[in-house]
Amino acid sequence: MSAAGDKRGRHRGLVFTLLVFVAGAFGFGFALVPLYDVLCSITGLGNQKSLTRAVVQGAEAAEAAEQDRVVTVDFMTNLPTIGNWEFRPVTKSLQVHPGKLYEADFFAHNLTGRDTTAQAVPDLVPSKAAAWFHKTECFCFSPQFFANDSQRLMPVRFFIDPALPPYIDHLTLAYTFYDVATSVAAAR
Repeated sequence: MSAAGDKRGRHRGLVFTLLVFVAGAFGFGFALVPLYDVLCSITGLGNQKSLTRAVVQGAEAAEAAEQDRVVTVDFMTNLPTIGNWEFRPVTKSLQVHPGKLYEADFFAHNLTGRDTTAQAVPDLVPSKAAAWFHKTECFCFSPQFFANDSQRLMPVRFFIDPALPPYIDHLTLAYTFYDVATSVAAAR
């Protein structure tokens, strides 16, 4: 009889431990949202609140744009594989006034011979200027589906914060265009 009671006690202990684990996992799930917000506020990446605030500030700043200050923004593209895509900026360079909203188009043509999905990864040089360079719309925000032999113009809309340090007068926005379907298949 004591062996059966001892066994029930261990089962109760196991059930209690599992319930604590489930409750902890449930609580951790709720804690992820504020933890993500903290991570975003520390790194400045992916924070939708700051992007929204930047867009509003940019719209307000557009009225008071520095008309006498000009920043050159060059556009570049890279392809990690040769011959599968045509990917290039439509305009190689823009002269922009901080505080004003601009748009630049990029051309992409699927030459892979099949339907596929691609993802653009941006890079800004000098990287220290990233805090003042704000994209309000970009094809790089999500993967892009392309049917076989399809092509399209893809816009990026941006503004440069007028608080950009005066010694930075030249930026380069580069995109590397990855065929996501090929990358996923290669990883398998």
